[in-house]
Amino acid sequence: MTTDADLMKLYSSRILALAADMPRTTRLEHPTATAKRRSPLCGSTVTVDLRIENGAIVDYAQDVKACALGQAAASVVGSGIIGLTEEEIRRGRDALHAMLKEDGPVPAAPFDGLEVLQPAKDYKNRHASIMLAFDATLDALEAAKART
Repeated sequence: MTTDADLMKLYSSRILALAADMPRTTRLEHPTATAKRRSPLCGSTVTVDLRIENGAIVDYAQDVKACALGQAAASVVGSGIIGLTEEEIRRGRDALHAMLKEDGPVPAAPFDGLEVLQPAKDYKNRHASIMLAFDATLDALEAAKART
């Protein structure tokens, strides 16, 4: 059973600050690709627009309709994603997944801010929402490859 103290720990002021200050929330006019992901458990959604040049993300936008945990994750992803390749994003996503599911280490920079979500390891019903920004981004990268 979740106690009020557990929820207070989970929704720390740092998580709430990240959620409140999410970067890159204005949709792109001419994205290379767009993808939307939805968590079936909670209904959270993330839509990602991105522009790619020479294999790297040069512009990025996100429309996030998620709990504070999903918003905090999207905030960290959006803050560090410009200039990264699909491989670097996949490594960040895999590291976050391992942190949540396997008690793995915090993802490396530029996604090291995701350490704030370590308390969410015990809340498996929140994991899908936390993963949405990465998953939507990887879907958009796949869509961009399919177009070329």
